[in-house]
Amino acid sequence: MNSKLKDAGMDELFRGILALDSLEECYNFFEDLCTINELRAMEQRFEVARMLDRGQIYSDIVRETGASTATISRVNKCLTYGTDGYRTVLDRLKEQEG
Repeated sequence: MNSKLKDAGMDELFRGILALDSLEECYNFFEDLCTINELRAMEQRFEVARMLDRGQIYSDIVRETGASTATISRVNKCLTYGTDGYRTVLDRLKEQEG
């Protein structure tokens, strides 16, 4: 994890997220915590990650999500060289679906 990010306050936030029990609780918590634009930006980045993981090309991702090529590149960099955060979630969702 990025040492600039890790601290007691962030630990407490993540423990709080892990304490949520349902999709509805997630909606309620994140709607209180974030602006609609912040949530939409996170949703978009996650969709970009899913599409990149499926092997889709940048131009298709831009067209389908409206994400900029800079955003797509950033997400791709995280998938390739990051801390495997996206990979962990994508793999777990695939397990749940299959």
